[in-house]
Amino acid sequence: MIFICVKWTVKPEYADDWIELTRPFTEATRAEPGNLFFEWSRSVEDPNQYVLIEAFREDAAEAHVTSDHFRAAQAELPQYLPVTPRVRNVVMPGDHWDELGEFRVD
Repeated sequence: MIFICVKWTVKPEYADDWIELTRPFTEATRAEPGNLFFEWSRSVEDPNQYVLIEAFREDAAEAHVTSDHFRAAQAELPQYLPVTPRVRNVVMPGDHWDELGEFRVD
């Protein structure tokens, strides 16, 4: 899978509305056949920062970045941001979450 983590810094006046502002993009991406997960979290240290964790099957990445909803997000979302989002991505085997062995619950 292609595993992607993106840090989105949002202008303070839009931070509380970010999940709603991104809802069409989020819902359309989650509906893509190759999407494994697409999950937003808000930073506990910076209320203007959201972290997006997403994953796609390796053969689905091109369809995602060329989709109409991706292009719409590219056009719409930058107005709410003071800086370009920061990203890390990696291709890894499997398409699932592993258990955290160091904190095993019996």
